[in-house]
Amino acid sequence: MTKLKCAVIGTGYLGKFHAEKYASLPDCELVAVVDINEQAAKDVAEKHGAEALTDYQSLLGKVDAVSIVVPTTLHHQVSKDFLNAGAHVLVEKPITVTVEEADELIAIAKEKKLILQVGHLERFNPAVMGLGKLEDKPLFIESHRLSPFNPRANDVSVVLDLMIHDIDIILAIVDSEVERMEASGTAVLTKGTDIANARLTFKNGCVANVTASRISMKMERKMRMFRPNSYISIDFQNRVLTKHFAGTKEMFPGVPEIETEKSVFENGDALLEEIKHFVDCIHTGNTPDVSGEAGRRALATAIEITKLLQ
Repeated sequence: MTKLKCAVIGTGYLGKFHAEKYASLPDCELVAVVDINEQAAKDVAEKHGAEALTDYQSLLGKVDAVSIVVPTTLHHQVSKDFLNAGAHVLVEKPITVTVEEADELIAIAKEKKLILQVGHLERFNPAVMGLGKLEDKPLFIESHRLSPFNPRANDVSVVLDLMIHDIDIILAIVDSEVERMEASGTAVLTKGTDIANARLTFKNGCVANVTASRISMKMERKMRMFRPNSYISIDFQNRVLTKHFAGTKEMFPGVPEIETEKSVFENGDALLEEIKHFVDCIHTGNTPDVSGEAGRRALATAIEITKLLQ
């Protein structure tokens, strides 16, 4: 199999890990990394035997696939340029700033028969992957994504930075249109919203209560799903999937006992799995689990929540 010529655009905190994963895959050749900071590009490129560039446009038409790990405001233009040049694109979340920009990228990828995948990393968390397909849809979902303050991602609100991870997963699991939204939140340390809560009511009756904070004193990433006769808990941070369900024996007369199945995933590399999935979709032509459409859906929901907060 011919190796895919790959490149990473943006070698900041996350971009350098993208480069590392491509360099480790036998069916990929990391040919270049790009960053406007020349030294940052060189540091990553030298580590993996790739070319260091400061202008991504010099790569157009010369690579098969790219990871785009630049500030959100640049996602649309950089992705558009590579798609138009015939490259498959894995763009970090959120897919773009606006829904209209996302629609344009989706249309170009469809017209040119290219893979457009969005980097919603939690989809590849082993605890989430261990969940499988739920035959009985949840009736109620509660999620908490709490984080201490980090100045790295303050170009967007906490909704587009953190909450959007849970929004994407919830939309994929519930698989129903949102009928009604309520939201509240406030700025604390930045000019944008630093802590927020949203309540999503779906047409199929499911309700999701979603909280995200980037000003907490601890790190917590958990989601709980309640279904008929069962309750599922996902601990994203510790990669633990716990299922509680009604057993065959009785706890009290007429009341079934609660049985528990707990799966702890000791090892897992979500970013590697994400990039492997991207590469596999390029080879097979399959639609990515987090397609451009899925990224657009999460973005549209996050934007509506943000409007309610304003």
